[in-house]
Amino acid sequence: MAQISSGNGFKLDVAQPKGVVGKEEALRMEAEALAKLQMEKRQTLPKDLIVFPEAKMQAEKDKFRDIDVDKLTNQELEKLLLDDSFGANSSKASRPSLLLGFNLSASYPGGHATCSPSPFHSGQWTPSMLSTLSSSGVSTPTHQQAPMFPSAPFPNPENFSFHNGFSPAMPPYIGLPGPQTSFMAFTPIQQPGAMVFQQPTVTLEMAKLFDKIHSTSEYLKNGRSASTDLDSSSTSIASLAPNPPQPAMESPAFSRFEWLDLDPLNKRKAEGEEGSSLASRGTVMVVGGPAGGDPWDAVLLDETEGVAGGSSPPVEVTGKLAGRSQPRRSSTGAAVTRNHSLTIPASSSQQNGKALAKYTALEEKEAQNLEVVAFCEDVAILRSKFAHDDLHTNPGYVLSAVIPQRDGGGDNGCSVKVSIEISESQEPVTFTCDVSSPVELLIMQALCWVHDDLNQVDIGSYVLKVCGQEEVLQNKHSLGSHEYVQNCRKWEAEIKLQLLSQSTMRRDLARTAEDDTAQVDLERHLGQVERPFKENVTSTQYKTVDRVVQTVKNLCCALDEVETQAITEAVRRVKRSVNLPRTRSPEVEIDNKNSHLSPVEECMGFLTDAVYDLAKLYLRSFCPGRGSMEASGTTDHLQFTLFAMHGIPAVWVSSYEKYYLMCALTHNGRNLFKPIQSKKVGTYKSFFYHIKWDEMINFPMAVALLPLESMLTLSLFGILNQNASGSPDSNKQRKGPEVLGKVSLPLFDFRRPAVDVLYVGPQESPCPDPNTLEELDPDLRRRVEKLCSRASTFGLTRADRQLLWDQRHHCRAHTHSLPKVLASAPSWDWGSMAEIHALLHNWPSLQPVCALELLDSKFADTEVRSVAVSWIESSSDDELADYLPQLVQALKFECHLKNALVIFLLSRAQGNVNITLYLYWLLRDAVQDPAFGRRYDQVLGALLCLCGAGLRAELDKQTRLVTLLGALAEKVRQAGGYARQVVLQEGLERVQSFFQRNSCRLPLSPSLEAKQLNIKSCSFFNSNAVPLKLALVNADPLGEEINVMFKVGEDLRQDMLALQMIRIMDRIWLQEGLDLRIVNFKCISTGKDKGMVELVPSSDTLRKIQVEYGVTGSFKDKPLAEWLRKYNPAEDEYEKASENFIYSCAGCCVATYVLGICDRHNDNIMLRSTGHMFHIDFGKFLGHAQMFGSFKRDRAPFVLTSDMAYVINGGERPTSRFQLFVDLCSQAYNLIRKHSGLFLNLLSLMTLSGLPELTGAQDLKYVYDALQPQTTDAEATIFFTRLIETSLGSVATKFNFFIHNLAQMRFSGLPSNDEPILSFSPKTYTLKQEGRIRDASIFSFQKRYNPDKHYTYVVRLLREGQSEAQFLLRTFDEFQELHNKLCILFPLWKLPGFPNRMVLGRTHIKDVAAKRKIELNSYVHNLLRSSTEVTQCDLIYTFFHPIARDDKTEGFEAIVISPAEAPPLSPTSGRVEGEVKLSVSYRNSTLFIMVMHIRDLVSEEGTDPNPYVKTYLLPDPHKTSKCKTKISRKTRNPTFNEMLVYSGYSKETLGLRELQLSMLSAESLRENCYLGGVTLKLKDFDLSKETVNWYKLTAVPYF
Repeated sequence: MAQISSGNGFKLDVAQPKGVVGKEEALRMEAEALAKLQMEKRQTLPKDLIVFPEAKMQAEKDKFRDIDVDKLTNQELEKLLLDDSFGANSSKASRPSLLLGFNLSASYPGGHATCSPSPFHSGQWTPSMLSTLSSSGVSTPTHQQAPMFPSAPFPNPENFSFHNGFSPAMPPYIGLPGPQTSFMAFTPIQQPGAMVFQQPTVTLEMAKLFDKIHSTSEYLKNGRSASTDLDSSSTSIASLAPNPPQPAMESPAFSRFEWLDLDPLNKRKAEGEEGSSLASRGTVMVVGGPAGGDPWDAVLLDETEGVAGGSSPPVEVTGKLAGRSQPRRSSTGAAVTRNHSLTIPASSSQQNGKALAKYTALEEKEAQNLEVVAFCEDVAILRSKFAHDDLHTNPGYVLSAVIPQRDGGGDNGCSVKVSIEISESQEPVTFTCDVSSPVELLIMQALCWVHDDLNQVDIGSYVLKVCGQEEVLQNKHSLGSHEYVQNCRKWEAEIKLQLLSQSTMRRDLARTAEDDTAQVDLERHLGQVERPFKENVTSTQYKTVDRVVQTVKNLCCALDEVETQAITEAVRRVKRSVNLPRTRSPEVEIDNKNSHLSPVEECMGFLTDAVYDLAKLYLRSFCPGRGSMEASGTTDHLQFTLFAMHGIPAVWVSSYEKYYLMCALTHNGRNLFKPIQSKKVGTYKSFFYHIKWDEMINFPMAVALLPLESMLTLSLFGILNQNASGSPDSNKQRKGPEVLGKVSLPLFDFRRPAVDVLYVGPQESPCPDPNTLEELDPDLRRRVEKLCSRASTFGLTRADRQLLWDQRHHCRAHTHSLPKVLASAPSWDWGSMAEIHALLHNWPSLQPVCALELLDSKFADTEVRSVAVSWIESSSDDELADYLPQLVQALKFECHLKNALVIFLLSRAQGNVNITLYLYWLLRDAVQDPAFGRRYDQVLGALLCLCGAGLRAELDKQTRLVTLLGALAEKVRQAGGYARQVVLQEGLERVQSFFQRNSCRLPLSPSLEAKQLNIKSCSFFNSNAVPLKLALVNADPLGEEINVMFKVGEDLRQDMLALQMIRIMDRIWLQEGLDLRIVNFKCISTGKDKGMVELVPSSDTLRKIQVEYGVTGSFKDKPLAEWLRKYNPAEDEYEKASENFIYSCAGCCVATYVLGICDRHNDNIMLRSTGHMFHIDFGKFLGHAQMFGSFKRDRAPFVLTSDMAYVINGGERPTSRFQLFVDLCSQAYNLIRKHSGLFLNLLSLMTLSGLPELTGAQDLKYVYDALQPQTTDAEATIFFTRLIETSLGSVATKFNFFIHNLAQMRFSGLPSNDEPILSFSPKTYTLKQEGRIRDASIFSFQKRYNPDKHYTYVVRLLREGQSEAQFLLRTFDEFQELHNKLCILFPLWKLPGFPNRMVLGRTHIKDVAAKRKIELNSYVHNLLRSSTEVTQCDLIYTFFHPIARDDKTEGFEAIVISPAEAPPLSPTSGRVEGEVKLSVSYRNSTLFIMVMHIRDLVSEEGTDPNPYVKTYLLPDPHKTSKCKTKISRKTRNPTFNEMLVYSGYSKETLGLRELQLSMLSAESLRENCYLGGVTLKLKDFDLSKETVNWYKLTAVPYF
């Protein structure tokens, strides 16, 4: 800088480049300095920018006054260094931080950059093109400008001058902090705050002491920096901000854009460069940082290597310098920069809790972002409401989730068996209790076993812990309401609990008294949080210095184009230093001969000083205060000057010839005024390329009319240069303008001042009493009721919205209609807010699930959102957990950081460990958001401040475990072939070493705690992502092994969302008494494209089951049924498994259809041995089908194949069990339809989550159309029945399975040891176990029905040592399976030929069976006379091992057919049997007859009929009332679900009529056959409601 002199001889000493000092001169100067130390203290003039307070300065001088540096031995020095206070005190540097650039911190929902003082993370742009924003009367300000940095007024010498002649008056003293202004100007620079520049604390004696430290080896061994000369040699990266910013978010759509970038560390990789970090001489130090090396070397270290090498976790160090700058001319733009992030390895000393030292002045509130300060204050107040000694809100352990459930059918009063472990008892206490029993009653019963007198026992001091899980049941709730108990009942598992007292419970997650008093620092605990687009510096010094110089030029341009002499000289020296070798050179050597700084570091220190001096001078010149006025009292229009855009990527210059901006003023996502387009201009080159508009933008809207949440949105468009060969997407020849980026910023900040205007809300208008409203016309009332009953605003016309708003007070009777009414408000301007808020505050309270809609992006009003949060507060913690992902996403739509929603989420997290851990992982994932990551960073920081040290330690362990697993999974995925197993084993050993130090709860659930890996059981899946299959040993000795999958390379957020929707559907069904046996498994995303999934035990994919019958197994009907029978050999077990399959299959059909789950091949559907079916892998949903070229693979509405129908029916023929399946589907579908609004709201809140298949209204419309919320239940039942028929008749599904089988087919020989080698035998048997087989033959065959007719062959078996023969039952298909698998093991020449399977005509007839008996007998005879290796193999002995059905071979000479298996008898002439299920309803003068099901029909010939229904309304002499259904082919149990409609009949007329229903069988070659009928008198029906009933068919006269 230029010298600044005053008339009275005072001269402000500023940093100057120093010349070369010889050795003798340096020694002389040192001697003089030591002599001065013995003299009396005197006040010196300030040389540094920031000086600590006098008390700290005195303490520092006292500490070192008596130290004789020359006589200080290494041992004494090392003893001094071991003092913790030494490193802490010395870490506070007096030099200013290296100037890395400005920072803007504002944001708005929609993915945009932001404007200070809002704390949001800046997006792709920073809105500093706005040089002036004001009312129309002050469009070009002539008054003095607001300060650029948060600082108090600076000393101004009376007379001084710049070299450009500018001479403002400045007093010759350091001024005290000035008062804060009462408003926040619109210019996107931070609010001024007090910053005191004081005297330096580092003396020459201290410098000499630090110099000696350099040569101390023990100091380096202790991990302390060898470069601790605070006066000149700090090499760490500085941070001027108490809360350093996070890395810049880059929107995927606009990846090559920088808006007015002054930061050399944030150049785009597209330009082939990355930024570097530079150390300054006077920066704040990281204690224990790298010693005296090249500053680029620190950031070149790879973060992952640091972790793998066992060093401490990396520390995020960021630089931030925010300020306010409004230039004096409208043509001058204020330059700002994006945030930046560097990764610097931390030393061991940081593990001991040493953090970044910060300037004392900047720790004051006035120097910080005021909104963040206010938010921290709210967080501290919130914490004070949750004391650590309150066990209700701070139990320190996990509470088991409670799910309200209404038992259906006859399940009320169901009893369960409970086993309770008690420490005083060697054996567990087992008893039976009702599921509705409170947990306290179970505790009393358990205590009765160990205490004689319960009056002496405090029941409330005991809890029941779940065995194998770190969670306890909630004492005030019933046993059956707990999710754990419900799962035990679902899997028919034993309920195992453990009785513990509160005093013996682990409370390692509880907060302590220290946690209640800890400082709220949002950045303090974020060191391990991954942030997107983190750039490791790899560029050379040459490129980096060029960018640093460009940054300085940008800064000078921002400060009214002032370039001081000191800056010019410093830039010259930096350019020269980069060309010098790493050794020291006299050209840049400073007077400190012991300095360990490189030439570049030294010159950067001079440059930093020069830039700070310029900034300080600028602040002295322009620090005036400004007033404000109420918005309601002004009629000025909103206008601003659009100046320029800086930081243009090089590729743009050659790709685009013109640029323009679209300026929009929005609220609730809608434009308040028609967007204004700027003029089209090209790029200009000064110091660097920029786009210059210098244009006034005027919105002809009075500021008084603007809503509080008004947003200014600027979108940049580029016009392609068609002649440029290297233009982006040139091959597409796109000629239209391209969107290059956009930014949104709020006009009013969190304290509500805007520009020169103070926002004051209007006075609410009175709301009329509902009882005094006039009665509506009946037709109008019906219209209003119909609109209010809509599930969503989808399809509302402008007239509908106008009607809703006009009749808004009448809509209060329909409480749930509030979101639709508010969405219909014609305007949200200042004048309309009085009516809107009055309506809101007088509206009855909404249910929490309904209030969720008010948190959507279309409701930006702060008051509306606050009221919505107050209604949601009534939900329980377990209900809140179901909707937590949506609430986290709703934070994007909040205008400011300080809001009711974030306080609500933090308060719930304070009282529930489950909420805390779930919220932690959701926020960690949301930090990756390119537009809102900074906001989530701050919320996550607040959560970590609140949760306490114990829970933070647990979260840290989880994070480290996830990091290890992620690295291992990626290495396994990248490896190929046999190397994968080697890589897996090596990685598992590293993970095992982690568990050797500590146990860890899993991110999936805090109740699952693992203590080590079961390495032998760990493997990987052979899918595209190659996920890891991990087996973990339960930390609870009473628990079972924990099996999870860890996957990288795939975004699991969509799986999380789909599973969440299915879980909520299951909750709805359970609350309505419908248990569809849904399998709910957990899935959590733990970072970008990685996560953990719970594995369901005892389950296989359908492909694995079907390929047991060959690659064409998907076309066969029996594989699923026979697989279930293999694991459920007893008849009652199989029936239970079949029932589970029917219920779970119905739930899967409804859920997958509503959510549009696609890519449903047979590897994405699984079946549990208990019969529960469930879906996995939800990579395609909302109708986004998987394509095979141009072929749509998912062609059926949902997956329902013939092998599934085989299990449902119990055979090939349709039975009444399939009717049960249809009824379950219809009931489940209608229950979900009643909650259509909930699912639409939940999905709508996720549209900005970044999921590729959920981006807007078109995806929500798919769900809306699938739910059909406007239809009646009967119409929906008919609709879904047709879907079932379509899916079951689709050949495409089986063909899709077959194609997938071919794609996945691999030669793998026989199954592994843990899998059965034959489909009908659950285990493998050997010669040693069974005994040698002497002979086997086919004795006879039998006709069986199970339920279809087939033939079973009786095998007569003789073994050595047994006198009596054994008889086994085997089918022809089982013999063929034996032969096929023998062919895999042995060459064909060693095996006998197998009988031909192909038979012309019918297969299951006696002649075919007799022929096959002879052929099979020959095959068995020759097989047992083959080579020894064949006859003694395990496959042979497993085949001939007796199974459960072989017990029925007694009396095999006779054909045994049980009554249940017998075919239905043919009726005699005139005999009628069967029942029909009908639904009868009446509305709008129309009678609706829905024919639902017919069961147990019989025909004269005993064959299956082709039934259909025909009805009449009698009397009807002319047969005009005939209606009939479609024909159902070849079934005795048809399902119709068809509606027969009779219109134009009054209730009185129908009371005189009879409904005659006739059942007939359609015959092609003869007259239709009559099967029965029923006559119903309509007067016996209550037509005001729907009647559903079964009616027995009789031989009524046929009409």
